Amino acid sequence: MRRRLMKLAVVGGGWAGLAAAVRAVEVGHRVTLFEMAGQLGGRARGVQVDGLWLDNGQHILIGAYTRALALMHTVGADIEGGLDRRALELRYPDGRGLRIPPGPAWLGLARAVLGCVGWNTRDRLALVAAAARWALAGFECPPTLTVAELCRSLPQAVRELLIDPLCVAALNTPAHEASAAVWLRVLRDALFSGPGSADLLLPRQPLSALLPDPAAAWLARAGADIRLGMRVQALQRQAGTWQLEGELFDAVVLACTAVEAARLTAPHEPAWSRQAQALRYEPIITVYLRCPGAQLPAAMTTMVQGPAAPAQFAFDHGALGATPGVFAFVVSGARAWVDAGLAPTAAAVLQQALTTLPEGTWPTAPTVLHVAAEKRATFRCTPGLERPPARLACGLAAAGDYVDGPYPATLEGAVRSGEAAIALLAT
Repeated sequence: MRRRLMKLAVVGGGWAGLAAAVRAVEVGHRVTLFEMAGQLGGRARGVQVDGLWLDNGQHILIGAYTRALALMHTVGADIEGGLDRRALELRYPDGRGLRIPPGPAWLGLARAVLGCVGWNTRDRLALVAAAARWALAGFECPPTLTVAELCRSLPQAVRELLIDPLCVAALNTPAHEASAAVWLRVLRDALFSGPGSADLLLPRQPLSALLPDPAAAWLARAGADIRLGMRVQALQRQAGTWQLEGELFDAVVLACTAVEAARLTAPHEPAWSRQAQALRYEPIITVYLRCPGAQLPAAMTTMVQGPAAPAQFAFDHGALGATPGVFAFVVSGARAWVDAGLAPTAAAVLQQALTTLPEGTWPTAPTVLHVAAEKRATFRCTPGLERPPARLACGLAAAGDYVDGPYPATLEGAVRSGEAAIALLAT
C-alpha cells in the first residue's frame, strides 16, 4: 500500500521534535517545525557562559540508546568526536566503587560486583543473587513497587553505593519514590542489549553540536521549514485538517512540553490535556566550577550525597576531552535544593567539592562558573504513573519524553517518541 504523503507541522524543536521532523522528511512528508525558543534542542542544548560553551545541564547517554545514536548518525553528527565512550564506572573519592569491564554487560556486571571495592563477600553475593532473580523474572515486577521496596533486602552498603546513585541517575527520582518497573526496564536494556550497551557516552562537545545543530542543517538541506521564536497560539480543526498560525496542515505532532501540549489540546482533547497537566516534575541543578590545573579522581566521580552535600555526580570536562579546568556537579531529584535557592545550592556544592574530594584535587580555590537549573527537567517517575498516550485524534499525535513509553525521561525516550509519532500518523 502506498504511503500517504502529508503536509506536517511539528510543534517543538527539542530532541523529540527533531526526531519526528527527521523521520517525517525521510518518509517524504513536507515538514514545518515551530520552536518558541530562539534555538533548537529544548532541555538538551548548549549555552554560552563567559566565552565558553556549556550545556544547560550535564547529560549522560549510554550505549543502549540506539535510536538517539542512529538519529545523530543520520544527520551527520560527529559521534566519535563528540562523545567519550567508556565502561560504566562508579568511583567514589575514597576509592570505593566498581567498574563494568568491556564485553557482554551482564557478565561484566558480575565481574564488577565480585571485584567491587567497599563491599564484603555478603554484599557481593546478595547483589548477584538479586540480579539473577530480576533476570529470571524478565526484569519485570508489580507496577506498585518502588526501587527501595524492590531492593530492601539488599545490604545497606549495596543500596548506598550502587542502587541509589543508579536510580537517581536513570530516573531523576529518589529510590524511595521511583518506579521499580521502569528502573528494571532500563537495567534490562543496559545489560542485555549487546556488548557496550552499558557503556557511558559522555559529551565532549555541547549538546547542540551532537544533534540540534546538525539536525537543523540536515532538515534545511532537505527542504524543511524551521521557524524559530514562534509560539503556536492555538490549534483549530478544519474539515479533516489542522490550522495553526493561519496555515492548514494534514497532521500535527505536538513535541512541545507537556504544559504547552496540554494548553493546545484542552479545547479538543480535554481528558488528554488533564492527564498531561497532572504530571509532576523533578528538577535538576548543574553547578559548573572552574579551577585551572585541577583534576578529579575519575572523569565521572560519584559523590556521597547528604543534607549539606547536594551533588551525586561530578564530571571532569578536561578528562573528557572538553574544556580543562571545568567541572560539572549534578544535583538530581533537586526539589529541596531548588526551594533553598540556587545561590545556597552552589555554595553547598562548592563546599562539598572542597571537603570530600581528595587532598590536592584543587591547586587553587575553585570558583562557581555557572549554575543551570531545569525546574521541570523530568517527570517524577513514580510507581503506577499513567502517562499521556501518543495518539490524540485523527492527524494529531504527541511526542516527548513524558509520553507513555518504556523509558523514563531520557534523550532516548524523547527520540523514540518522536519517531513513534510519525509512525502513528501513518495508521
